[in-house]
Amino acid sequence: MAKHFPIKTLIDLAQNDVDAAAKQLGRAQRERADIEAQLESLVRYRDEYHANFSASAQSGMPAGNWRNFQAFIDTLDAAIEQQRRLLATAAARVEAAKPEWQRQKQKLGSYEVLQARGEAEQARVVARREQRDADEHAAKMLRMRQQNLN
Repeated sequence: MAKHFPIKTLIDLAQNDVDAAAKQLGRAQRERADIEAQLESLVRYRDEYHANFSASAQSGMPAGNWRNFQAFIDTLDAAIEQQRRLLATAAARVEAAKPEWQRQKQKLGSYEVLQARGEAEQARVVARREQRDADEHAAKMLRMRQQNLN
């Protein structure tokens, strides 16, 4: 077992790296989802405001109200555009975090394969030793029987 201590340490460290990369990816995904939800809210609000204003404007409206409406819609459109840029940036962060997480998972998997190979080799050695001991015991028993017969 002491023979595998270094690989166990590497596996533990690699697992920590995988966990950290997964947390980073999770944070990036949550941030992207939050930004996307904000964008959807802004678009929905703009559409509702526009529909409500259009409905009330059909009965006639002063020019000042129309300018205020247009200025507010322009402000909402600017906020929506800014939110879309933020969403693109957040999506890029998610895409950048994925390869790091995959790389860390692959590294951990490699160490686990090495550990499994070491354990399999150790099991083969133990099995060979047990077989040799059993063969020696059987040979000893056979010799003893033959001596008792003579």
